[in-house]
Amino acid sequence: MMKQVSFPLSLLVIIALFQCQTEIQAQVAPSPGPAGPTNITKILEKAGQFTTFIRLMKVTSMSDQINNQLNNSQNGMTVLAPTDNAFSSLKAGTLNSLTDQQKVQLMQFHVIPSYLSMSQFQTVSNPVRTQAGDVSARFPLNVTTSGNQVNVSTGVDDATVDNAIYTDGQLAVYQVDKVLLPLSLFGAPSPAEAPAPLSALPKKKKPSGGPESGDDAPAADSSGAAADAALHGMVACLGAGILFLATFWS
Repeated sequence: MMKQVSFPLSLLVIIALFQCQTEIQAQVAPSPGPAGPTNITKILEKAGQFTTFIRLMKVTSMSDQINNQLNNSQNGMTVLAPTDNAFSSLKAGTLNSLTDQQKVQLMQFHVIPSYLSMSQFQTVSNPVRTQAGDVSARFPLNVTTSGNQVNVSTGVDDATVDNAIYTDGQLAVYQVDKVLLPLSLFGAPSPAEAPAPLSALPKKKKPSGGPESGDDAPAADSSGAAADAALHGMVACLGAGILFLATFWS
């Protein structure tokens, strides 16, 4: 027969209180703290394969502008991020040929100043405005969809929106397979005007009453003057002869 072990009442009370406190702490666990400020650079770094795009965003200060706008206003934004492979596909020297201002415009062209979910691309109005502005001729961006596939066209090249890297209802970051080249920076220059045909050139006016040929005009004038002088000499000589004869016979 087993011997029954008795515990002091105070010990039982302490054990009960400890278990009760543990259960309360588990049920009333502190909620996670608020997320840190949005940082587009960290989002792209975590996704990987966006090294060149990150470098350009830092050089042009676009990353700071995006972070400040997202963290200090309610205006959403959409970033179309080309991969490193997209930049590698550019013609050699493309980026180096741009001025600092043009690099800023290139980066602004990849940022839409409103939040667009993947489904909202289906109903967006073209041309879509970007941070670069002027959608009519210099920076047009048009969106077309086919099923779930979203394509964007710049007038210079076409790109596909592959997938969403990040979305939180205020910021959407999408991967694109090509660098979006603005028409104003990479469009073909307008062809130079062809020279006017010779027949279309204005003709020189001929002097009224003058000779038909300009080259012969001086010669014609000179010979005419000489003939007039000879005629006058003959008349003068004849007149003098008549006067002499009249004087002699009188």
